[in-house]
Amino acid sequence: MHEFSVVQALIGQVEDIARDYNASSISKIYVVIGEVSGVEPHLLKMAFDTFKENTILSNAELILEFQKPVIYCEDCKKEISLERYSMLCPCCGSFRVKLKKGDELILRTLELEV
Repeated sequence: MHEFSVVQALIGQVEDIARDYNASSISKIYVVIGEVSGVEPHLLKMAFDTFKENTILSNAELILEFQKPVIYCEDCKKEISLERYSMLCPCCGSFRVKLKKGDELILRTLELEV
């Protein structure tokens, strides 16, 4: 389950930021998850709740925001937001598409107690 290693890296990043700002605790962590990132949200939350204990994040709430897939079609030159990821352009039927958004995992915002 790679969510454990993702959460360990996330907690390390948050702890570094908290140190930089002399924070005493973290109240909220906002993370953007692309719907085709390969990260399972419920497993991420479970891993977060497990690893946050006895850290500066022990009272933190993990808030997940989801990014729908967005593709760019090389043939019709359109950027299209999709409900479900597809390698086929819904406008022109081309297979010459690139995934622009939807595979990311981004630490967007922290709420720190200073």
